[in-house]
Amino acid sequence: MKVLIAAGGTGGHIFPGIAIAQEWQRRFPETGFMFVGTERGLESKLVPKAGFPLTLIQAGALNNVSLTRKVSSLLKMPVGVWQAMRLLRSFRPDIVVGIGGYASGVMVLVAALQGFPTMVVEPNALPGFTNRKLARFVNAAGVTFAEAARFFPGKAVLTGTPVRADFEAVQPKSRTEERHLLIFGGSQGARAINQAMIAAAPILAKAPFPLRITHQTGEADFETVRQGYAATTLQVEVRPFIYEMAAAFAAADLLICRAGAMTAAEVAAAGKAAIFIPFPLAADDHQRKNAEAFVRAGAGRLVVQAELTGERLAQEILTVLENAGQLSAMEQAGRRLARSNAAGHVVDLALRVARRASFSELLVKESAT
Repeated sequence: MKVLIAAGGTGGHIFPGIAIAQEWQRRFPETGFMFVGTERGLESKLVPKAGFPLTLIQAGALNNVSLTRKVSSLLKMPVGVWQAMRLLRSFRPDIVVGIGGYASGVMVLVAALQGFPTMVVEPNALPGFTNRKLARFVNAAGVTFAEAARFFPGKAVLTGTPVRADFEAVQPKSRTEERHLLIFGGSQGARAINQAMIAAAPILAKAPFPLRITHQTGEADFETVRQGYAATTLQVEVRPFIYEMAAAFAAADLLICRAGAMTAAEVAAAGKAAIFIPFPLAADDHQRKNAEAFVRAGAGRLVVQAELTGERLAQEILTVLENAGQLSAMEQAGRRLARSNAAGHVVDLALRVARRASFSELLVKESAT
């Protein structure tokens, strides 16, 4: 069997694609793989490092971009379509899986129009622009949130978002008097969160319980944040980047983070309580939609960045950390949002699509959306 995976741009698209390929390879070592992306995305580094071949095609953004960039993307489109057609002729995949990103739109659309079995994986509560446009063309969609199913009528299956196994292996933390807070805003950090935490620090220093903080700042804000905490009596470990993030999750009682699809999936898989501060400029405000899904489930709290102050953030943190019962309830609710072995579920669905087998019994029903 040959599998083509179109994924690019951000880690939120690429890491699930790699997880799917690794699970497929584990179960069927003889499978041939091809990833498709663009030269601008992280895929040019991450995919070869994971040991999979990568083909680059021309594609660009069409949603929420300037007129100049939209025109540039439209000019690239004929070349990208031709490259996609050529790749399909030479590789002849049994299934084409789109995870998201510019290349995914072109590749999956061309494959669907040429009659290849196709599916998309949608990790967000509100599907991204590319997957929304592909919905009418693909054979199936693996979704994480039931709310997303309505965008893929008769095609959506709850698979979950593939995450690294070490997040799924995180065990519930034994609660002590001390509370441990983990803050991160992605690999580059999040300046708004960093600044709010420094403003919140003097208030948190007066917490009625021992408080320990681990804060991933990103390189740019590392020194500023370190100095800001140094002016308080808080016990803080400030790091520009945390490589062993699953271990950091396991040690924490509460997370402060953005709400991108991959972050949300890892939070749910690890069963951690979280206060989400969505990135306000994310396409279609999808981070806020992800965070709202956690709030509805009782698994998280939401602070929009426009209302983010040190006082507000400190109040939210103390409210959650003071109540051990609430912490445990949020953790349990988060785990219920997760779907274990999501990569395996995606592979199972893809195999059915590739074999053109019925999967109607797996579909998310309208009542669930």
